[in-house]
Amino acid sequence: MPKVKVDGVELEVPAGATVLQACELAGKEIPRFCYHERLSIAGNCRMCLVEVKPGPPKPQASCALPAAEGQEIRTDSEMVKKAREGVMEFLLINHPLDCPICDQGGECDLQDQSVAYGRGASRYDENKRAVTEKNMGPIVKTVMTRCIQCTRCVRFAEEVAGVPEIGAIYRGENMQITTYLEHAAKSELSGNVVDLCPVGALTAKPYAFEARPWELKKTHAIDVMDAVGTNIRLDSRGRQVLRAVPRINDDVNEEWASDKTRHNVDGLVRKRLDKPYVRKDGKLVPATWAEAFAAIAAVQHGGSVAAIAGDLLDCETMFAGRALVEKLGGTMLEGRQTGLAYDVSSLSSVVFNTSLADLETADVILLVGTNLRWEAPLVNTRLRKAIKKGAKVFGIGPEFDLTYKVEWLGNDAALLGKLPDAVVEAFGKAARPAMIVGGGVLAKDGAHGDTLALVETLGLIKDGWNGYNVLHFAAARMGGLMLGYATQGGIKAIAAAKPKLLFALGADEVDYAAFPDSFKVYVGHHGDKGAHAADVILPGASYAEKAGTYVNLEGRVQRGEKAVFAPGDAREDWSILRALSDVMGATLPFDSFEQLRAEMIRAVPALGVEGLADYGWSVPKLPTGATGELASPIKDFYLTNAICRASPTMQQCSAELVHGESYAEAAE
Repeated sequence: MPKVKVDGVELEVPAGATVLQACELAGKEIPRFCYHERLSIAGNCRMCLVEVKPGPPKPQASCALPAAEGQEIRTDSEMVKKAREGVMEFLLINHPLDCPICDQGGECDLQDQSVAYGRGASRYDENKRAVTEKNMGPIVKTVMTRCIQCTRCVRFAEEVAGVPEIGAIYRGENMQITTYLEHAAKSELSGNVVDLCPVGALTAKPYAFEARPWELKKTHAIDVMDAVGTNIRLDSRGRQVLRAVPRINDDVNEEWASDKTRHNVDGLVRKRLDKPYVRKDGKLVPATWAEAFAAIAAVQHGGSVAAIAGDLLDCETMFAGRALVEKLGGTMLEGRQTGLAYDVSSLSSVVFNTSLADLETADVILLVGTNLRWEAPLVNTRLRKAIKKGAKVFGIGPEFDLTYKVEWLGNDAALLGKLPDAVVEAFGKAARPAMIVGGGVLAKDGAHGDTLALVETLGLIKDGWNGYNVLHFAAARMGGLMLGYATQGGIKAIAAAKPKLLFALGADEVDYAAFPDSFKVYVGHHGDKGAHAADVILPGASYAEKAGTYVNLEGRVQRGEKAVFAPGDAREDWSILRALSDVMGATLPFDSFEQLRAEMIRAVPALGVEGLADYGWSVPKLPTGATGELASPIKDFYLTNAICRASPTMQQCSAELVHGESYAEAAE
């Protein structure tokens, strides 16, 4: 480890570190625009200049200069100060005076650094150049006159998203950043360039002119759009969430979020259920809470009670639902809405055993029936890192453009029983082999058993390594399985039992035609498919309107906080079930959210430990011999749940990016 001096303070830095990183280790702030910890080094903004001895008597870009033994680095000399002032002056030559109307105002790197490191005045009085706006799709708004050509967006699109559709054209003063061929950037991660842009050139189109950052209340939450468990911050004003941005968590989402995570929030205020409804003469009519509860209590169920949990639920709501069903004498619980009925006798056989962070180190990977870009975009970015390090990827199932080279073996489940010799040989040589099984594969008879049989064949279990991974795409799935929401035989078995009283807890993907004789109580937040089929609707809270515990696809227990209040007469789901239990003569043993969480942790201790749950490792003996084509369970990335279907932004993304409809830009 080389020793360097930073402003007279000697310290050791890791081998391979840059001078900029050495300065940061010494506690010095180095201004930068183009440098980003998760992107390759470009060295083109020149803001990070420092003085280094031995070396030429001039300032040097610290981001691209390796730290070496014996270097003396000055970050505060007169030379460095003047150099940074000069760079800032050049950067501002063409930058418009847009701060009062710029959405980046208040959280803009250029503002902050011009105040801290600029001269305070410019010596240039030439005309500023203007650049036409670019079409980057329904998520990203462009004002390219503000662009300082840091190229962060270009590097992100190519290196992280794997969609090299953004680049630079022309040279020198005429250089412009644009999408190639003037079409929308077709990436499910495109919104991240807004966070990366250090100026106001790229901002969020749906959030344009909505609020200033200092007006917003910031709440830590967990995303429920997929099963990755992305750590997010919900920014709200009054009773409305205005935006969702990712929080840094290197174990889960690094600092990225999918476009669906960022921009579903406008669906939180549309098509909402804000009062109870009761079906009378075939029509749903508004009712009071007392009338709705009385209608449910009047059902002669005789213990024939079932609960179906939706994809967006928190563990506390599912536990309260379970407790109510048990108090009423029922046993039927199910969370796999679409009819899946795979074996859950060992949770280790239905979880993502290789943690997300460790997936980056896998060297041979087999994908089985999964479209990672749509089922879990942030797992796909991890896999891209592994491929950059030399990993080889094989695939069984329908072919998708996953942004990297995959050797597709065909779309026949029978391949699981007789893999080509080349694949078995590649896995035999692998030190860290991995298999990723798409959630849709579990729907095919025998496929789950076939994939488990490959654990030994491919040597997926090694000392300190488990390469068997099931990729769920519902945020509530692992939490639901831990809480027992898995009846043998799945939804079909519950439908066959013909429950007299059916609680649908935010369940919108269920085929309710299978329950013609059940009295259906829908507890949820949107007037979607579940509400249309219900006999009684009890308006609940969305993920942004309640605190809750969520378990992601790798079994990581995380907690989100309440950002805003639910609209109208809607209440938090657990409190609805608690009040209903009184009316039905089956009072639940908790009166507050804290008591509910304590009861849940007492019943399932693993839900009380934030971090990875330990499921052990055991392989159940399951039927094998699957045949036929594998199908992707997601037909439209942007419309997978009730919140997305209510969101105008997600509707436009679906129309433009999935179905190819064209939208005219303002300039057109």
